[in-house]
Amino acid sequence: MSACCEADKNDGFDLAVIGAGSAGFSAAITAAGEGTRVALIGYGTIGGTCVNVGCVPSKTMIRAAQAVHVAAAAQRFPGIVAQGKITDWRALMAAKEDLVATLRTKKYIDLLPAYEGVTYLEGKARLCAGGVMVGEDFIAASKVIIATGSHSTVPPIPGIDAVPHLDSTAALELAEKPRSMLVIGGGVIGCELGQMFARLGVKVTLCCRSRLLPDMEPEISAALKRALEDEGITVQGGVDYKTIEGKGDGVKLICQNKDGAHIIEAQKLLLATGRKPNTADLSLEDNGVALLPNGGIKVDQNMRSSNPDIYAAGDVTGTDMFVYMAAYGAKLAAKNVFGGTETYDNSAMPAVVFTDPQVASVGLGEAAARAQGYAVKTSIIGLDNVPRALAARDTRGLIKLVADEKTDALLGAHIIAPEGADSIQAAVLALKSGMTTKALGETIFPYLTTVEGLKLAAQSFGKDVNTLSCCAG
Repeated sequence: MSACCEADKNDGFDLAVIGAGSAGFSAAITAAGEGTRVALIGYGTIGGTCVNVGCVPSKTMIRAAQAVHVAAAAQRFPGIVAQGKITDWRALMAAKEDLVATLRTKKYIDLLPAYEGVTYLEGKARLCAGGVMVGEDFIAASKVIIATGSHSTVPPIPGIDAVPHLDSTAALELAEKPRSMLVIGGGVIGCELGQMFARLGVKVTLCCRSRLLPDMEPEISAALKRALEDEGITVQGGVDYKTIEGKGDGVKLICQNKDGAHIIEAQKLLLATGRKPNTADLSLEDNGVALLPNGGIKVDQNMRSSNPDIYAAGDVTGTDMFVYMAAYGAKLAAKNVFGGTETYDNSAMPAVVFTDPQVASVGLGEAAARAQGYAVKTSIIGLDNVPRALAARDTRGLIKLVADEKTDALLGAHIIAPEGADSIQAAVLALKSGMTTKALGETIFPYLTTVEGLKLAAQSFGKDVNTLSCCAG
């Protein structure tokens, strides 16, 4: 890694980037490519959340759990019986850590020497006049980009502070497989990790205040709930949390919903109730940087904060908390900080949840479209209408399209399907290019693919797809 020498500090930098995760690296690399002298300031493990404790470790563990599950699920094909099981939990965790270390080195540490304009500094940073303080050292910089990410939150449940609990990071580092787990939170992390642990042989109960994936379409939420329950996961939605306390080597939660009062006991407690931007101790208020009600840094469409010399990108802005959106926003910030005018556009932003079936969406949901004043029409088809799903003997899921009834323009696409994540990009391109549902339905799709379901869903606006032969329309 590049190290900051005394001459660098004295000469100063054109730009200081606070945060050395995906957003910070994106900003630094982009700025360096423009000939900018950049101080990239990291605190903690280089690489940030995604590679170290988020996307990479969780997705490899999810795939491992899927491998175990697929063996047992093979019996859906007549004449096949198989079994998958964990024989060495510690070996599985060690392999996960090896992957994380490899990608952290390859995609972060080893990249730094390739960018002569980037000097890496390590320490806790805060804003000050004319630059930033890194520990006790003043680093002169005319512009600053803040990309400090976010952290997990603890819900206000009576007794929660007195019981041991895991966040997603700690859950992915367990030295031993737990017998049972209570997951509080029905968002992306709760659903993904809850199913993962269940497939690895842990008895899982998942509780949430509203419904699973509340930001997704209600039909998607209901379909995912059925899928999780079919795998033996207990899902309690609409929960009002009363108290939680320790019991033996585990926890006991007392809660209530429309079905009555519930007492839930488990060995481990995983809290997956959202993330909060890392804005503390940055001296934001002293430097004229305004915050949103959720604690994120308020930025305009150019990623500029209320201080014209300070920009922000990624989770610290409190919006679009996806690693690819963090990198995208940081790239724009780096281009705009010295006079660029590129604007942030999330109108065709894909969102993916790596449960099984996978959940993916882009554009507006039905309620959001109506709230924006559209005359809305929708199409919903079950996967039992998709030949790929029939051939795979796995029809869990559905596809929902939202369109403008007046113009037929596609407004949004929402998928829950075993291969839904790899299908959503076709809808992204359709939305970005302004396609109508008629045009989407007339587009040629390869037969026996999950993505062909988008064509069938589009065709179903005007016809019954059950009356079509294979590839017809």
